[in-house]
Amino acid sequence: MRKILSVLFFIFAALSAPAQSKKTNIILILADDLGLTDLGCYGSSFYETPNLDKLAASGMRFTNAYSACTVCSPTRAALMTGKSPARLHLTDWIAGQNMPYAKLQVPDWTMFLPLDETTLAEVLKTQGYATGAMGKWHLGRDKKYGPEHQGFDVYVEGQNAKERTDPNAGGKDTKELTDAALNFITEKKSSPFFVYLPYYAVHTPLQARQTDIDYFKAKKATGEQQNPTYAGMIKELDENVGRVIDHLKKLNLEKNTLVIFTSDNGGLIGARNTEKQITSNLPYRAGKGGPYEGGVRIPAIFSWPGKIKPGTTSEEPIISMDLFNTLAAVAGATDVKTYDGANFLPVLTGAPYQKPLHAQLYWHYPHYHRGGSTMYSAVLEGNKRLVYHYETGQKEYFDLSTDISEQKDLYATHPKDAEALYRKLQTWLTQSNAQLPSPNPTYDEAKKNVQAKGKED
Repeated sequence: MRKILSVLFFIFAALSAPAQSKKTNIILILADDLGLTDLGCYGSSFYETPNLDKLAASGMRFTNAYSACTVCSPTRAALMTGKSPARLHLTDWIAGQNMPYAKLQVPDWTMFLPLDETTLAEVLKTQGYATGAMGKWHLGRDKKYGPEHQGFDVYVEGQNAKERTDPNAGGKDTKELTDAALNFITEKKSSPFFVYLPYYAVHTPLQARQTDIDYFKAKKATGEQQNPTYAGMIKELDENVGRVIDHLKKLNLEKNTLVIFTSDNGGLIGARNTEKQITSNLPYRAGKGGPYEGGVRIPAIFSWPGKIKPGTTSEEPIISMDLFNTLAAVAGATDVKTYDGANFLPVLTGAPYQKPLHAQLYWHYPHYHRGGSTMYSAVLEGNKRLVYHYETGQKEYFDLSTDISEQKDLYATHPKDAEALYRKLQTWLTQSNAQLPSPNPTYDEAKKNVQAKGKED
């Protein structure tokens, strides 16, 4: 009922508003597990991303963009609602990692995006947008929680890579999902549209066209990024982003379309310095599933001809929840209730705004991850970052201005500053009604690393 009343309110507001010129089309492209340094425009010398580099050159590239979580589903829920994963109680990938003998017990968290949450798609529909989602939803395994019930007119799911019969044809259905997006754009070109294109790439299992694998095998790697199959997946992803841009130009829609490209969390490292290594997030520490910068630093590119100055870079810290507020503002929805996100539209357009958008950024992950992470919460204030580990009670305190790789814990030398930041973290957890881990009655030190079987995220 609350969701119905909320949607009716937005519809009434839209009908009462004065007529406006054609609204800006919005395309939100979300890569899966793509780390900050996985693109050429973010420093990679091995992966090749000419289309994404061109997209960045045409608009704004953020250097301090963060995902709401170190894993998949919570970030997707955050950008759809403007609420932090902690507030939503949706804090792990669905259905999560089960470690029955670990020291702490995972809270009884929510394994779906509740239907009474107001989504970005629902807000945009009240502003007259046609809405289409093509790709990985991952916000509830039951179809009743699917995109069709969360504000999307059209949903094309695609296939997981493991379902493909021909690995040489490319991975993660990237081309087919792009085809569906292009068809939707063509059909809805006369009205404002919102395209949500969450690719399965570049998530494992790694699959790429054999020609691309061979190409990168022959290319000399100059750093730790050297997996030819992963490089091939990025190449195919980049090509399909290029197809989207070319299609907009073909339909003469480029100047009235905001295109966003970002990721759901940091890159998955794999077994470092072995043939199983997937990527490297250096100089950032760790990666997907981890409590450090490498797990939550992501690329974020915005292109909007005539609105965003080409070739610009912003150091303003932004986080996944901000997309909800910002895109609602782009669409003209001014009565959206703010929870955890900020509207960074002024950053994009060069308008004055009060810096910083966020006094602090927060993360809460009361879970274990097979990548090696234990339960943690973290806070970032300026360049100071504190990580609290629930199993041990350890507090790590870093100064990113001099230690971007988080190698030097300053807690012992700056305990007062660290404790002050810890208190802010505790206050935020309370205000967000965050769920906390508890002692595990089946804890067994000898078997604590045993992982029950489950589907990958």
